[in-house]
Amino acid sequence: MSNHLAGESSRYLQQHVDNPVDWYPWGEEALEKARQEDKPIFLSIGYSACHWCHVMAHESFEDEATAELLNEHFVSIKVDREERPDLDRIYMDAVQAMTGSGGWPMSVFITPDGAPFYGGTYFPDEPRYNMPSFKQLLAAIAEAWEGRREELVSRGQQVVDALRDKRETKMAGDAASLDPGVIEQAYRELVQAFDDQHGGWGGAPKFPQPMALEFLLRYHHTTGDTRALQMVTRTLDAMARGGIYDQMGGGFHRYAVDAHWLTPHFEKMLYDNALLARVYLHAWQVTGEPLFRATAAETLDYVMREMTSPEGAFYATQDADTEGEEGKTYVWTPDEVREVLDEEAEHFMTLYGVTPGGNFEGRNILTFTGPYEERRQLERARTRLLEARGRRTSPGRDEKVLASWNGLMLAAFAEAAWALDEDRYREVAERNADFLLRELRTPEGRLSHVWYDGEARVQGLLEDYTYLAEGLIALYQTTFEPRWIAAAEDLMGAAFKHFGAQSGDGGPEIAFYDTPDDAENLVLRPRETQDNAVPSGNAMAATVLQKLARFGADASYEDAALHSLAAMHAYMAQYPLGFGQWLVALDSALAVPVEVAIVGDPAVAETRALVEVARDGYTPHRLLAVGFGSVPELLAHREQIDDRSTAYVCRSRVCRQPLIEPEELRRLLS
Repeated sequence: MSNHLAGESSRYLQQHVDNPVDWYPWGEEALEKARQEDKPIFLSIGYSACHWCHVMAHESFEDEATAELLNEHFVSIKVDREERPDLDRIYMDAVQAMTGSGGWPMSVFITPDGAPFYGGTYFPDEPRYNMPSFKQLLAAIAEAWEGRREELVSRGQQVVDALRDKRETKMAGDAASLDPGVIEQAYRELVQAFDDQHGGWGGAPKFPQPMALEFLLRYHHTTGDTRALQMVTRTLDAMARGGIYDQMGGGFHRYAVDAHWLTPHFEKMLYDNALLARVYLHAWQVTGEPLFRATAAETLDYVMREMTSPEGAFYATQDADTEGEEGKTYVWTPDEVREVLDEEAEHFMTLYGVTPGGNFEGRNILTFTGPYEERRQLERARTRLLEARGRRTSPGRDEKVLASWNGLMLAAFAEAAWALDEDRYREVAERNADFLLRELRTPEGRLSHVWYDGEARVQGLLEDYTYLAEGLIALYQTTFEPRWIAAAEDLMGAAFKHFGAQSGDGGPEIAFYDTPDDAENLVLRPRETQDNAVPSGNAMAATVLQKLARFGADASYEDAALHSLAAMHAYMAQYPLGFGQWLVALDSALAVPVEVAIVGDPAVAETRALVEVARDGYTPHRLLAVGFGSVPELLAHREQIDDRSTAYVCRSRVCRQPLIEPEELRRLLS
């Protein structure tokens, strides 16, 4: 007997459609049922590639006795966090406030009005890990709802009030008060917490932290500090050689369960690979390290091969499990390697750490220990192993398309197209941008969050607008087609209109909510300022708005970004790992900006010669506009000299004499 999930498009919800639990999707039908029957709601939030979500589903949600308890005493709602990150943020904040930690599967008990009064993550089917069984927990909460309901309702209201107070932290500041000392304090915090032995920050589990790495690359660029660059290169080298990186197929798994990047949690997420491909690309531009270039390219090639739809969109995730076994697709025994490689096998196994005993449940997660040149020499062997792996069962793939995550990957492909001189990456980026603007944007300029099987659904969130705008700006600076920068401006105009939050004194718009002004009425309207696995939508807004202002968009864009940055000073300084994208935006605000406007046809050789000089190397504080006309505005009122392609260079809004010779431009920019 199926439940109420049968009509849902989410792969995660479809995985639960045959559970004996009478699941409902989030919506008015379920909420009204809870009100009418006077029952609490059990809210379960997860995603299709989540290993422990599958474990809890098998142990509890497929169990008849557990389902009987849920169906009798609760209204059960299942939510895909990737489709509804707004709900995920509200209730994750609540679980963290109640328990001090969070994660997925997320298990929250809420009142019919949506107030959370108890929560946690995974609960076992039998008492263990110093935890009650899930059935014991359900019985205790059902009993409390009958006998101590006022206490639970009061607690739920206290949690909501606390979350509202946190959300309403005063987002106001003086744009003139941007403090370079914040950058220095954040840097010192990162140095102090850095793992010199293995790279990265923290112990097990260890996450890649791409936004912090981007900040450190910028810090090195501005200051010349070698320690900043050493932290980046140590981390990126360790990850590229470790098991967190798919040594055969390219791309990164979600995180390492240990402190030294060996054993991954095998799921692959689009956003991780978008952010990390970009970091590796930038690190290669700074250092010239061939391993970094190869890692960026192999990651993008993996996305093209396994995560791109026929329409040009990027899929969301690949599962950690294959046929019920975590990592089964990716691990090897010595005999399996020998069967494929013959005489090359022993050399390969020495370099990639393959042993008879294995390093993961008797088999081997591949890691690389040799010099890059030997890796390159084994390219044919790696290709043969990947072909052999392709004959295995592949992990499940969630084929929904998320506007926000696609925007991040669009930016990675667009930058790599010119940095690596790969026209195929440009074609991928252009197809993706065309798809997103055609299929996920309404005639009124509004975005949807999800596209699946030909249908766009779920109102767009702030991250959809800001991430996609970032990707479109990167694509403009690759192709110089005016439509991309115009679309980015339109998206941020819609963001101001529908997401803008006014300061308490009626001042300028200095921050955004995560949901639009016409979204459904939730227990509170979320406004996330902290980065998680992806950048905060507000932090990305501060990043994008500065770029658009420098391209010549409305000056209020920069004002909004600077006010928001001033308001976030204390958080950036104290918690740099949680506010990395804010630090990137603050670095942009404090740097000496350089804008280069080249008046000429991008397809003409003399224009291309100027462009190559203008975007040579790692130049995070430089923007480039090329073409004729007034889109972007940076090109307006500028003319060619003697009918030749002409470059105009401006620093801190002071412009130099126009130039027509590439070497003159090189000298000026250096």
